[in-house]
Amino acid sequence: MAAAQGAGAGSGSAAPSGPPASVPGHGSGSTAVAVWEWQDEFGRWRPYRGNVCSYIEQVIQASQQKGRRSGSGLVSSIPLGHADPALAPYVIDIPSLTQFRQDTGTMRAVRRHVFPGDSAAGQGVVWEWQNDEGGWSPYEMNVCVFLEQARATNHQRVDLGPLGYNYEVDFVAQVQTNKSTRFRRSVQRRLDAPYPVTTSTTPLHTGVGCSCQQCWPNSGTGPITTRYRHSTNSPNSATAHQVPGRTASVSSSNVGFVPYNKPALTGARSTPRLNAQSTLVLAQTGSLSAALAASNGVSAQALPVKMSKSSRVSQALAATPTEPESVVKKYLEELKGAPADEDCMICMEKLSSPSGYSDSCPSSSIRPEAVGRLRSCQHSFHLLCVLAMYSNGNKDGSLQCPSCKTIYGEKTGTQPKGKMEISTFPQSLPGHKDCGTIRIVYHISRGIQGPEHPNPGMPYTARGFPRYCYLPDNEKGRKVLELLKVAWKRRLIFTVGTSNTTGESNTVVWNEIHHKTEMDSNLSGHGYPDPNYLDNVLAELAAQGVTEDCLGQ
Repeated sequence: MAAAQGAGAGSGSAAPSGPPASVPGHGSGSTAVAVWEWQDEFGRWRPYRGNVCSYIEQVIQASQQKGRRSGSGLVSSIPLGHADPALAPYVIDIPSLTQFRQDTGTMRAVRRHVFPGDSAAGQGVVWEWQNDEGGWSPYEMNVCVFLEQARATNHQRVDLGPLGYNYEVDFVAQVQTNKSTRFRRSVQRRLDAPYPVTTSTTPLHTGVGCSCQQCWPNSGTGPITTRYRHSTNSPNSATAHQVPGRTASVSSSNVGFVPYNKPALTGARSTPRLNAQSTLVLAQTGSLSAALAASNGVSAQALPVKMSKSSRVSQALAATPTEPESVVKKYLEELKGAPADEDCMICMEKLSSPSGYSDSCPSSSIRPEAVGRLRSCQHSFHLLCVLAMYSNGNKDGSLQCPSCKTIYGEKTGTQPKGKMEISTFPQSLPGHKDCGTIRIVYHISRGIQGPEHPNPGMPYTARGFPRYCYLPDNEKGRKVLELLKVAWKRRLIFTVGTSNTTGESNTVVWNEIHHKTEMDSNLSGHGYPDPNYLDNVLAELAAQGVTEDCLGQ
């Protein structure tokens, strides 16, 4: 959607850069609108679209009305696929205010803010900043409200410091400037559907980090209680919200590819490059042979991974039973009695009730009410729900527990073919002065999606390649490197899906294993120093089933 006309503040003398003194949206107004947002791994709050928020509000209101009539409790979960098919794997758990992704088990905090009806949210105004891939990312809604208020009072520029951001926005030039680095990004004002009107009596949120009860636990200036991957950079820090450099950013996988093919969950009832000293190449073409080559004085060793004729997925298929029912019965034991008060984390129905997928995933050998327990981690689910989850994935003979992420079998991914290059050079990374640096370069080109991808037969794009990543050349860094090689061979580092940064679908995106794409600037969370990064990425690799045990295989 094009930016709305008139992002500038108009003519007139320059106004102060501080927050507006008296603005629309601060009055008690007769109407209010509700905005739901989810928190990404960098601590940023990202608003759902207006139609998704409308659906969430409608479900809650209907549940409240039903509860008043029948005395039943409030709805506990809301599947978002009903509002947007691209959100089919996602469910909001209302009691815990958590967004749950059914196929991976990833959980994100969500929040609900109430804004005045005459604010940006009520008018459908969204302010966005241009990301490194050329797309547009929305500010969290309280920033949008703040910017719209400043624009309405003829401010030509405004400081986002009161909201916890180290940025200034110039309405005339339509740019955002990082106050520390002076790096500039374009901003735009866009019109979208207004957010839903609500009768909630919760105090209205006015945009600035105010004293309303919503701000204490949730605002950018308040405490962040969720886990932050790059823990040396608090998500509250003034520069941790956007990527200030021009290097490729690691997109969140939270809105990555959607492997669930059931439309809108209708089947579920619950509704700088340096001279390298040595180079190693892993290519996903050819055979598993090693060859030495000389190019520009750089000695290179090629260790390709066969993929075109016999992919890693097909190798796994040949070694492991992959008939969906056989896989489910291999890793789960059926229980004679279902726990009475326990929910199935896949369909969000009670385990004592039939599976929510009984209509969309029928089976001749698994009853809708059958409940099974995973043999190692002991978590319980409807067998039919596990069958549906497996059937909508790679069908590679492996299962991953949606609750604890324990992997059964060897997990493989859907990464397109490409090449992984590794080189070393003597320059040190900040925080690792005692060693040189390992540089990884990933090469993936555009192509056609295969049967394991969201839209088989359709083209996919590959933006931002080659992608450069960095590790310290010490013992732990080399360990991470070896595990990344395994992850690459198993096609786990990238996938085809929807870019969380640009919103582009059918494109190559990162897949839950974070990489450092900058050497000497960690204002974005993508560079060094970061003393916890290696431990964090080891944990992420382990979550994909890639551990030290794999290195001898």
